[in-house]
Amino acid sequence: MTGYKSYRGLQVDGAGPLELVRLTYDALIKALAKAQAAEEAKDMAAEADHLSRAIEALIELSTSLNMEAGGKIAASLASLYAYMSRRLLEGQARDSASAIREVLSLAQTLRDGWQQLADAPRVEQRVSQRAAG
Repeated sequence: MTGYKSYRGLQVDGAGPLELVRLTYDALIKALAKAQAAEEAKDMAAEADHLSRAIEALIELSTSLNMEAGGKIAASLASLYAYMSRRLLEGQARDSASAIREVLSLAQTLRDGWQQLADAPRVEQRVSQRAAG
């Protein structure tokens, strides 16, 4: 196992739920960026491989949703993940460049939102500590 894979394994093992979602978004964004580069280079095999990895990340995000606890938000995310997957699959048959750009933009926006959620408790905790101190 390479040092990087070992580091990533430790990162996943020690991650909480929000961090795992963020790491999955990172994997999705990385796969989409590589698919975009492969599409620009006209390397169809590499593009297909990276799009497959992106779809795997979307499946992981979708299956990790807690539909009971998440209610409408979880249902909306499930629909969005399904749309993103469908868009990538349709894009492979037609205009993959625009599909990749669209899904990449959505993924980055979602990842930023999850990052804000992950950071929020820390900010609130710091404010509480200052108020108490």
